Amino acid sequence: MAQTTESPAPAPPARRTPRAPRVHRAWFVAAVTFVTIIGAAAFASLPGLLIEPLHKEFDWSRGTIGFAVSVNLALYGLTAPFAAALMDRFGIRRVVALALTVISVGSVLTVWMTAAWQLVLYWGVLVGLGSGSMALAFAATVTNRWFVARRGLVTGILTAAGASGQLVFLPLLSWLVEHHGWRPAAVTVSLAALAVVPFVWLLLRDHPADTGLAPYGGEYAEKPAPVTGAARRAVTVLLKAARTGPFWLLAGTFAICGASTNGLVKTHFVPAAHDHGMPVTAAAGLLAVIGVFDVVGTIASGWFTDRFEARRLLAVYYALRGVSLLFLPLLLAPSVHPPMLFFIVFYGLDWVATVPPTIALCREHYGEDSAIVFGWVLASHQVGAALVAFGGGVARDLFGSYDVVWYASGALCAAAALMALVIRRPRTEAASLAGA
Repeated sequence: MAQTTESPAPAPPARRTPRAPRVHRAWFVAAVTFVTIIGAAAFASLPGLLIEPLHKEFDWSRGTIGFAVSVNLALYGLTAPFAAALMDRFGIRRVVALALTVISVGSVLTVWMTAAWQLVLYWGVLVGLGSGSMALAFAATVTNRWFVARRGLVTGILTAAGASGQLVFLPLLSWLVEHHGWRPAAVTVSLAALAVVPFVWLLLRDHPADTGLAPYGGEYAEKPAPVTGAARRAVTVLLKAARTGPFWLLAGTFAICGASTNGLVKTHFVPAAHDHGMPVTAAAGLLAVIGVFDVVGTIASGWFTDRFEARRLLAVYYALRGVSLLFLPLLLAPSVHPPMLFFIVFYGLDWVATVPPTIALCREHYGEDSAIVFGWVLASHQVGAALVAFGGGVARDLFGSYDVVWYASGALCAAAALMALVIRRPRTEAASLAGA
């Protein structure tokens, strides 16, 4: 009998393992964060353009207007650490979407104001609270959650988003103020903040685990449970960090950073240049050029921070900024000339180059609490900015020029350079925080 042989059963098809995406989702989250910060940056472009129009229309002193700006800047900073804790509790999307809405409401309400206290309430309090929740703690939180590799570079890119927003909005807002008055400019800021809300709600994700991914350059980890007691945690982290020397040095240097950028140049450069006969649109254009080179400088600073010691980078940045500010009073003139352009390029490269190494030092010393610690360091940045925004206006009212403010800020930057060099390398700070 012939023996029949059965053909072997066909092997089951090999299961294909899913391919990792060519572009990690973290980069899309970073892109959405970048666009969000740009949309919210419109509010930061406006204060320097409002001083002269509000002074002329309402006869408010520059010190009064500067006070409203100082409240805005102070709340921007003081809200940041609580916003970082709220993001841990309620998620990034909810906090950022609400913050953008508050910015939009506060900005549009200024259209109907008739008294100085309304400027303080709408622009100072509402826009200050909203922008504080959109502060650099937002960029630090996104970077800490979504990236392990390239953190310095991503921090630099997200920090540069604010300068990119300045670049986008300053020429437009200055043109609106010059040709149509300050109210259409305020409405533009409101609409810009509101337009970003759908992008945040639909495209931003709170944690890599929400998409089943590991952070870029790291290993997969489950999403942590929401952290309750956001306000208590923010204060607790502050009290722990305040026991360490690096915190006070970082806070002090960053206060000088805020005083010499947001408080001084962003608020008072346009009216100071206008005092010397320069048209407002030309002065605003120079600020926008600062924004161009700020993007380059901040991204480069992030790259440097991944490769060089952060405290030495800070010392170099502050020293160079101080030197440039000492020369500025000699450069202001009715027209734009080559030495002024050199200052704009030089100063722009240094504008917020201090942020990536400052965040890196917070991360080195304070670990998982670094985003909240940086929020408190940022608060000092904005308090410094607020003091100079107010003090600069008062100095202009008293002395008839801003010269004394430029020279004082240059000297403060020299002090910040020395303070940065005193920051010691991390040894026991993180352990003391964990065991406290």
